[in-house]
Amino acid sequence: MTGNATQFQNDADRLTSDLTHRQRIQSAMTKYYAARYPRQAIFRDWQEGRQTAAETKWAGINELDKHLAEFEKNAVSRGTSVHWTSTSEQARQVIVDIIRRHNAQRIVKSKVMTSEEIHLNQLLESLGFEVVESDLGEYIQQLKNEPPYHFVFPCMHLSREEISDLFENHLGTAQTHDPEALTMIARDVLRKKYIEADIGITGANFIVAETGMISITENEGNARLTAALPRVMITLVGIEKILPRLADLALFLPMLATAGTGQPLTCYNTMYGGPRQPGEVDGPEEWHVVFLDNNRTTLLADPEQRDALHCIRCGACLNVCPIFKNVGGFSYGTTYQGPIGSVITPHLRGLQDWKHLSSASSLCGACTETCPVKIDLHHHLLHNRRNAVAEKPGRLESLLWQGFTFLMKRPWLYQTGLRVGRLLQPLHGLVKGDILDPARAWTKSRELPEIAPVSFRDYWKNRPLVSAGDRKGGPP
Repeated sequence: MTGNATQFQNDADRLTSDLTHRQRIQSAMTKYYAARYPRQAIFRDWQEGRQTAAETKWAGINELDKHLAEFEKNAVSRGTSVHWTSTSEQARQVIVDIIRRHNAQRIVKSKVMTSEEIHLNQLLESLGFEVVESDLGEYIQQLKNEPPYHFVFPCMHLSREEISDLFENHLGTAQTHDPEALTMIARDVLRKKYIEADIGITGANFIVAETGMISITENEGNARLTAALPRVMITLVGIEKILPRLADLALFLPMLATAGTGQPLTCYNTMYGGPRQPGEVDGPEEWHVVFLDNNRTTLLADPEQRDALHCIRCGACLNVCPIFKNVGGFSYGTTYQGPIGSVITPHLRGLQDWKHLSSASSLCGACTETCPVKIDLHHHLLHNRRNAVAEKPGRLESLLWQGFTFLMKRPWLYQTGLRVGRLLQPLHGLVKGDILDPARAWTKSRELPEIAPVSFRDYWKNRPLVSAGDRKGGPP
């Protein structure tokens, strides 16, 4: 077991036994379901919308080189600088070079999951720059010195009381458990940061090739301020966020809002097409778009799992996943949690180091069913498991499967094993859940199914025969 797998197992064990934590997540998910599904029903045909969205992303991803080149041409024509980076290191270096070239010290960021992916904040802070998250949930997590718990709801695991304590300790504010008052505390702090910032860093929900613009969707307006007030704007975005046409947003914006938060449309949907133009009163003097590959093209080269790049980061698969709802977001130990994180993380960060995430699944298929762009998530989890074994077979697992094959090919041995198991079953009750229990990994938190007193084979062989004349109302 790798260090990542061990850490996942330890964190998952700890959080699944934390009933307060589990109750908070279950409560948040219940509210999400109550908001999403009635809103989804308002679509004329939700399933047809999913199919159209999937086909649109398929068209964008399968001609990614063409669409990215089109975006660059259109964006550069309006004064935007476009940077191409293959690795996290290259992306970080490009951003640091831009910051240093402007002698900047203060940086404000909107929600940028790609910056979490490349650990940008840690680097900038280590170099002496002041970096402030402007999204409320991200800001709270920054004060706690923790990564986002969920890539749509960063601090969903915290109570109002905990947030109030956090603000009191870090900002010196009075205790309050009123959500609006807590929001206003953060707003007062962050408004000053926007005005003082030299650099604004944003992400992007969508890249529109046809117009050379990016689309940002949000509920707080913090991304607009991050982009409008600082002199320089930097957008860090994964290359997979492409949409071929501007008209595609007519479907994707409401679909993202519905699947992500249960809204008809998020409060702020903004298009950015370049730095400040002559006659405009706000906006950055310079705009840099930093495209990040970071092994996305490796996934692109896999025709079987390429559709994982269709993801629009709505978080819907996390919200329905029974594993996520029990182990929580931090257990995953990676930027992207839940089913989609378990699918793409082994591609982005190494299959052998992260293969355990693909095994942390019930394979119930709820993630695939809820995905608005129809990514075949639960089958991709199986694909990752298969690929991990094919790449580096485990000795113990190979022996177990060889033993299983040997047993199943010999019915007499299988039947003997059942009889022995039936005899030993009362003894198992004495050590159930104990360290001596051979099934402890299961029984420490679950009941082990009992072996039937009579097997179906024996029942069928010894069943009383009924003659045709004794049947009543049955077939002749």
